[in-house]
Amino acid sequence: MSLQLVTGHQSRVAAAVPFAAEKQDLSSLFDAQPVERFTPAAAVFWEGDQARHIFEVVEGTLRAVRILNDGRRVIIGFLRPGDLLGVSLKEHYLYTVEAITHVELRRFSRRRFESESARAPHLREQLFSRLCDEMAAAQDQMVLLSRRSAEEKVAGFLLMMARGQSENRRPVIELPMTRLDVADYLGMTIETVSRTITKLAGSGVIATVGRHAIAILKMDALIALADGECDDGAQRSARYAKA
Repeated sequence: MSLQLVTGHQSRVAAAVPFAAEKQDLSSLFDAQPVERFTPAAAVFWEGDQARHIFEVVEGTLRAVRILNDGRRVIIGFLRPGDLLGVSLKEHYLYTVEAITHVELRRFSRRRFESESARAPHLREQLFSRLCDEMAAAQDQMVLLSRRSAEEKVAGFLLMMARGQSENRRPVIELPMTRLDVADYLGMTIETVSRTITKLAGSGVIATVGRHAIAILKMDALIALADGECDDGAQRSARYAKA
């Protein structure tokens, strides 16, 4: 996974603060830029395009996609408000970014972004922190893909998506992406994803809320499943029914 897709949320400061101001953060570089809107399925940029701009997500959800040589689609990440995309030392974008929902973005010249972050130590530190977050996200996906069972993969994905959405023990996770998106992210088939979600709901671990949200009813059980603490499906179902 490239370092073009950077996640993290920083507090904003007024756009009037000079670039050299000590309190400025990476997000504030985008504050004076106009908001650009994209409709669902629209591409922000394509794999192979020249990487001329850095983008900040203001509203909405996007997916980062690569197409393999055999034509298969692989989703390497999802972008949400506060995330940056396009940060890389490469001259060309290494993946395509598409809007899943209606999206609002701000763009900033890559050359100017690199110049401002290079001359401000605190911005360099923040950029390094964002890159570390991205590396951690890449590791999370590698762990999800290495899970033994479909239940472990889906449970891990739901826990990942729950981060930052709610501190409630029973959060409702917004999932604007399709089941096919989830399948292409986890390296599964759409049928297996749907079957696994139905199984977890039938066990009382989660509950579907409309078409694009899932409530976690038994957080401890979901965590245990993601950690692979149960040996087989029968044992899982029996354990969750008693939880």
